[in-house]
Amino acid sequence: MLIRSFPAGAFGTNCYAVASGPGAECVVVDPGMEAVEPLGRMLADDGLKPVAVVLTHGHLDHTFSVLPVCEGYDIPAYLHPADAGMLSDPLRWHGPALAPLIGQVALPDPADVRPLTDGATLSLAGVEVTVRHAPGHTQGSVVFSLDLDDSPALLAGDVLFAGSVGRVDLPGGSWEAMLGSLRDVVLPLDDATVVLPGHGPATTIGRERATNPYLAEAAGAPKGRGL
Repeated sequence: MLIRSFPAGAFGTNCYAVASGPGAECVVVDPGMEAVEPLGRMLADDGLKPVAVVLTHGHLDHTFSVLPVCEGYDIPAYLHPADAGMLSDPLRWHGPALAPLIGQVALPDPADVRPLTDGATLSLAGVEVTVRHAPGHTQGSVVFSLDLDDSPALLAGDVLFAGSVGRVDLPGGSWEAMLGSLRDVVLPLDDATVVLPGHGPATTIGRERATNPYLAEAAGAPKGRGL
């Protein structure tokens, strides 16, 4: 398994390419701001050919380049339906505090946007990823589970970071839902699972279980919370 990444734009959003190996087809994850040219260079370095873009959620720092990437390579995008419309009306979903950074940006959706469904397995480019709906950061946030050569991995978007979790104060965010996602989706994962987050360095479930205060809070949250 080959995973490459780079931090895109002012928000440093991690954009990933996942492939079975060099010279193979690949899946692009979260092409954010100013991602088109560095993504092209990263793909060329390993001879990768993208067949789809998968989005962990609809915030602009994760989706800004999805249209040019999809059009440039003639590939579909995958997004959870609960986050549909975020590209065309970003100010509604990012809040007034981020308005100066976003401006009046409004981007049309790619021509081919396919829905992500909780529990579905996507077989793309020789890679199988399992989709889990994990709301809290946004209503349509998802994480993607996959197997590396020697360990499981989680493309966590803005659900889980090294030492932290995604913010819940933007429109559509919910701390109750985040607790439910951390408890029901993240905490059951094996400690060896490598977490590939939407921002910042990689970590593991075991490390976060032992040190992340938000996971400790989620572990004690009663069932039914976050629903």
